[in-house]
Formats: sequence, C-alpha cells, structure tokens
Amino acid sequence: MDQEQKQRDQETHLLLDFKTLKAVSVLGRGAKGVAFLVKNGEDMLALKAIHKSSIEKKKKIIKDDSNVHDEVDYYKRIWFERDVLKTFHHPLLPKLRGVVFTDEIIGFGLDYCSGGDLNSLRKQQTEKMFSDEIIRFYAAELVLVLEYLHKLGIIYRDLKPENILIQANGHLMIVDFDLSTKLSSKSTVSNQSRSAEIVLKRKKSRIQRFLPCNSGISQVDSVATNVNSESESVQKSNSFVGTEEYVAPEIILGNGHDFSVDWWSLGVVLYEMLYGRTPFRGSNRKETFYRILSKSTELVGEQTDLRDLIGKLLEKDPAKRISVDEIKAHSYFKTLNWDSILHISRPPYIPPVRLDDGNDLEGVDGIDVELIVKGIFDKNELEKEKNAAVSQKNNLVDESNKSVWVDGLNNPSKDADFLIF
Repeated sequence: MDQEQKQRDQETHLLLDFKTLKAVSVLGRGAKGVAFLVKNGEDMLALKAIHKSSIEKKKKIIKDDSNVHDEVDYYKRIWFERDVLKTFHHPLLPKLRGVVFTDEIIGFGLDYCSGGDLNSLRKQQTEKMFSDEIIRFYAAELVLVLEYLHKLGIIYRDLKPENILIQANGHLMIVDFDLSTKLSSKSTVSNQSRSAEIVLKRKKSRIQRFLPCNSGISQVDSVATNVNSESESVQKSNSFVGTEEYVAPEIILGNGHDFSVDWWSLGVVLYEMLYGRTPFRGSNRKETFYRILSKSTELVGEQTDLRDLIGKLLEKDPAKRISVDEIKAHSYFKTLNWDSILHISRPPYIPPVRLDDGNDLEGVDGIDVELIVKGIFDKNELEKEKNAAVSQKNNLVDESNKSVWVDGLNNPSKDADFLIF
C-alpha cells in the first residue's frame, strides 16, 4: 500500500525529497500530526508529519457475525486528506505542495501561514475578545470557505480557532482535513458493510450508556432521515468525530449528520470570538457533551444581529438550524458585499514579517523532524496506556461507571480530538 501511494505521487510530480528539506521550527501539533516550518529551495512550507508506527498501532481486526475478519485501513484518512488537498482551488484553503515518504513518517508540504491561528490572535486582543466588525470579516470568510467545501460534497467536521490560520495577507486559511469526509449521493450509495454496522451498533451502545436516564434526551434509531438543509440529496455520515467543545449534538447522538454540523461549529467559534470562551464547556468531556445536548445557549448582553445569528447557528435540531443561504442573507451581513470580501487588501490584522519566514536562515541549523515526531507520538502512546490502565482499575472498583465511552474521557484536554470509525 505504501509503495503504491509513493509511486502514485511520483507520477503526479508531488513527491518531495525529504533530504533537501530544511526544518526550521515546530509550528504546532494536533491529534495526528506535527507541523514544521521547512525550507524547500527558496520556498517556505508547512510540513505536516505523521508517524507511521502510530498508524500501524491503530490497525485492528473487526470480527463480524459470520466470523469474517476485515482489516480497517487507517491509512485511508491520510490518503483522503491528500486527495482533497489536491482538489482545492480556493484562496482560503491550502494547496498541496508535495508529499514526503520516509521509513518513519508520511508528510504533506502545504502553504505556510505566518500569522498563527485565530485562537492566538484572539488572546492578543483586549479582554481576549474581538469586536463585532472584526468578527464580521472573519465570519464572512468562514462562511465562504465552508460553502465551497460543501459544494464539493465535503463536511469539514473540525472547525475550531486552532485550525483557522492567518495568511501573510491577513486573510484566513482553514487547515487539517483528517477528520473531514465526503458525502455521496443517496442514489449511488450502496448498503453499509456488515463490519460498519457492527461499529455503529457499538457506538450507539456507548452513547446510550452516556445519556442519563432523566436527561429528557431520546436516542433516535434512524440514521438516514431527511433534513431541511442544503444536503437533502446526500447520504448522512455516522462517524463519531470532532473536537469536544465544537462538536454538534447530532454527532454525539449518533443519528447521522451532514453539512449542518459545520454551521453549528461556526456558531461555537463566533461565540468564542465574542465572549472569549466556548458556550458549553464542562469540567470534563462527559459534562461538555451533556451541556451540548441539553443546555440552552446563553447570549449575555443586548440583543444584536450577531447574537441572533449565533443563536440560529447553535440550534440543536439540525432540521431547524440556519442554512448557508439564510446565513448570507442574515441582517448581520447586510452591509457586506460577498463578492468583494476575498479581495479586501487590508484585513483587520496583517502579520509582521518574522525572521523564520525565510529572510535569513543561512546560519540556522535544521532540526530532526523524524526524531521529534517519534518522541511526541511515543509519549502519546505511553500516556494512553497509562490512562487505559487507570480507567480499567476504576472500572474494577466501581462497576457502575459505565460512561467511559471514548479513550481519555477521564483525562480530557481542551484541544483533544476524538475519532471513532
């Protein structure tokens, strides 16, 4: 599989020579990759590097009712991300500049954004909040880029400030598509495989254990009901993915989801930009999910167009949630020219030129990408094993603890991503 993909990238002239890349610094890390600033000739790129052994450890066997074993291909999300990156032609989306294969890592060379992420920029503001005018500009760009993705059939599914970067020209760019998926037309979708049905049943069982008896929230069995949205003609996804504070209620419930989950996440992002915090954060992942499912959105302050828009985005029923056409026609954007937003020459923030942007790197030694990635993911594996041991011990002590249905639930972090196939 690895060699086939490598040959495929060679044929499309996407293969980068890892030996010629000079890694300058670590830009950040996510649930599945570490981002580096690298110099490739005269170009500065962001290199997203994924450790191969961490992928191999996730391979497992699913046994169906007929005693047939199917291997889940955990490389498929990597190839999916690569393939969607190759299709993008939009100023607010990254271009795939090349792919790296070594014995230790798989990497994607992408456009480098020198302005950091939206979360860091927000924390630099007075009281760590943006003004309505600044929010309007960034919100409009996010609407346009999500609309573009949806027209390609892609649900982004991980919109959060850490995945929204600032380009050198001040415009946004959203990154990290390893949790995204592409919906197929209902008329062309075949029946789900037996192994997929078993996975879905297991997820529903976990969700039912999570929901308290007196929550008033019902577990709906149907996963393919139509909703009044721009995705009526497509099959829904049942994957349980996202970042806990930004995930939509229908993903938690496992009822199937479509493009509207991205509009929910946009509502959370706008809320955070306005108030400096997310609306449903609890003391742990279980409480956060419960709040998302049951707690109403508190929009403190005078009623404004922005607060009204956020309220409509954070509608728990996806059938009633505001659609893209309604968003663009909302009174919050009444003074906005949608055709000119991407051509604005002076966005609210223009990043300063920095040393590591490639102006003076002759005397800078490169860093060892493979060593850093291996160290990070080895540490992650040790932490997971430790957390699993603690969880198992707690379950032995208290059999009534039935709500641990996602790895790391008892030790969540703010930026934790979760992913279940």
